[in-house]
Amino acid sequence: MTTPSSPDVLVISASNGENLQLAERFAAAARQQGQSAAVLDLTAIELPLYTPRAQAAGLPPALAGLQAQLAAAPRWVICAPEYNGSIPPVLTSAIAWLSVQGDDFRSLFNGRPVVIATHSGGGGHTLMAALRLQLAHLGAHVVGRQLVSNSSHPAKDDSIADLITRLHHLHAPRP
Repeated sequence: MTTPSSPDVLVISASNGENLQLAERFAAAARQQGQSAAVLDLTAIELPLYTPRAQAAGLPPALAGLQAQLAAAPRWVICAPEYNGSIPPVLTSAIAWLSVQGDDFRSLFNGRPVVIATHSGGGGHTLMAALRLQLAHLGAHVVGRQLVSNSSHPAKDDSIADLITRLHHLHAPRP
């Protein structure tokens, strides 16, 4: 059960542009279905690029808050642009930092229902494949349907609503 400070759905944006707007649409769709939702803009979090040298200098102060926010939400939607045919650096770096912050970082991902979506200037499909592979490797339950949109094919409200419905029907991990 979630508390007022922990939404039913956390919508994570790995961009402060079109994917942040897409994230807001997912949050609105979740609210329309009676779920609480919050948007997390990864570009607004002060995390340095993950490197072993950065890790040796100490964990960034923002990392604990990020981990707590992710752990508190039973379901996630990740909206990310395609960067050079793959996952954007801000998302890759955040996952890398999360992976070194504790003994069992996979518990953050294990069994977590996740929807993946993109608004991409490119095709977006290689991002979806890379993100699905990484999340599955970490133990997340990625919804089979995904959303790929761009300026020629914008995301449809009924597709977003359908993905929120599918996400809601997946069992979230127990705390």
